[in-house]
Amino acid sequence: MQLNGSQIIAEILVEQGVDTVFGYPGGSVLNIYDALYDYRDKIQHVLTAHEQGASHAADGYARATGKTGVVIATSGPGSTNIVTGLATAYMDSVPVVAITGNVSTNQIGKDSFQEVFTGGITMSVTKHNTVVRKIEDLAPTLRRAFEIAQEGRKGPVLVDVPKNITAAVTEFTPMEVKAKEPVKGTYPNLEEVADLINRAHRPMMYFGGGVRLSGCAEEVRELVAKADIPAAHTMMAAGVLSYGERNDLGMIGMHGSYASNRAASEADIIVAIGTRFSDRVALNPKEFGAQGRIIHIDIDASEIDKNVKSYCSVIGDAKDVLQQLLPMIHAADHAQWHEEIDKWKSMDYYPEDSSTEILPHQVIGMICDKGGEDAYIVTDVGQHQMWAAQYLRRLPSGHFLSSGGLGTMGYGYGAAIGCKMGIRNDSPVFHITSDGSFHMNMNEACTAVSYNVPVITVILNNQVLGMVRQWQTVFYNKHYMATQPERKTDYVKVAEGFGAKGFHCETLAEFEAALDEALKQTGPVWIECRIDREQRVLPMIPAGGTVEDIMLD
Repeated sequence: MQLNGSQIIAEILVEQGVDTVFGYPGGSVLNIYDALYDYRDKIQHVLTAHEQGASHAADGYARATGKTGVVIATSGPGSTNIVTGLATAYMDSVPVVAITGNVSTNQIGKDSFQEVFTGGITMSVTKHNTVVRKIEDLAPTLRRAFEIAQEGRKGPVLVDVPKNITAAVTEFTPMEVKAKEPVKGTYPNLEEVADLINRAHRPMMYFGGGVRLSGCAEEVRELVAKADIPAAHTMMAAGVLSYGERNDLGMIGMHGSYASNRAASEADIIVAIGTRFSDRVALNPKEFGAQGRIIHIDIDASEIDKNVKSYCSVIGDAKDVLQQLLPMIHAADHAQWHEEIDKWKSMDYYPEDSSTEILPHQVIGMICDKGGEDAYIVTDVGQHQMWAAQYLRRLPSGHFLSSGGLGTMGYGYGAAIGCKMGIRNDSPVFHITSDGSFHMNMNEACTAVSYNVPVITVILNNQVLGMVRQWQTVFYNKHYMATQPERKTDYVKVAEGFGAKGFHCETLAEFEAALDEALKQTGPVWIECRIDREQRVLPMIPAGGTVEDIMLD
């Protein structure tokens, strides 16, 4: 059948199982939006306040559902506004397809109105990108974009479509998308890996976001239990193990527990799964795991030996690798090793509760308790993000959403909206943020209100840029330059101005009452919690340091 480019885009979206797209219209994508009008019974378009919010919403949708998120932006400022969202998805391996408009092909290179070289701008922050030059290439390019986003190490793909391509007509043949076959690989050294684990006396596991992406949380838990391996996680895998569980060492790295970082320095075997030894974990790469042998399991061959040298490695999908490895693992009991670890756990930082002021760990604990195990926790970036990761109770894999690699302030609100619109069930979605991060993208409140999205936003307000100020306190002689904005924002009034419900809390009892009320609402809610600006994220290891440099008070 004969279709124009815009109709082909809509047909491909339906063909790929896309039910929701996030975006903002503009001149170069008007033809696409005209086609979406005709497909509005099949594809819901969510209009955000800003294209960055749309890109974060597509990211949150993808992380929560496992499907590919889709964002649409017009040329020029529209496409440049999604760059931060694409970079966020790229660093955290999130499958997103971005469809951007551009000026017509005969206007490219002439400094036309709203013309930018989107392909060049986004080359370093996408897994793949392409500019469609011929209408005949549009359908196969889009189909390939969805394949690339999901295959191997997942990530964002951008397809830039000039306006005349969206209007041109060609023959379109529908195709059936085949169900994705389970990944099956052959791993010649798997017996060696099993032997190393079985003979270990002080084994440790350290796992990251690849566990979420491959859906192997249960296999990880089975390996931990069977081999009796104490396990630490990166922020991207928070929630897989229960808070306080016997083999749970908590988070590892700069703001990880003393026990996890000490165990990494003393272990004779470290099994690293779906992780990349980032500079926030292996702060001193030469010293990380120096006493033991590192086994690295990851789908991306480029990550092997990139930051930390491994003794042996397995390149493959983590779920498939673990399913083949588990039958080779012997049941074990490392009681003596656990005795040492228990001593380290007793030396860890444990904040005290208070009945007179709001403390971050109590807020996180109450959210987890009242939200239940099916809740989704979405954070922005900063102190609140670390507190959430540190004090999170167990959640199903994929229920903790946060910008890890890029550390994007302003990520949370858009991502929380995308998460809630993607899951399409009654599981509560909590957006944990701070006054610094929230001011970056609070404009997305209009999106939450317009679509009546019941996201509960908890604002830990210390009236400073907390994480940067913490560094200034510790390392810069308390030179508080540009970190104490002293903003006078009245969050209750602003929430009400947008059409949301707002609460202000000074005590934990007030927060509990506000949270109970928020859980009854059918639309967006903001809860401001005033906390002391001297609250710090602890433990803390300085950049380039080791566990010997850890700060516990």
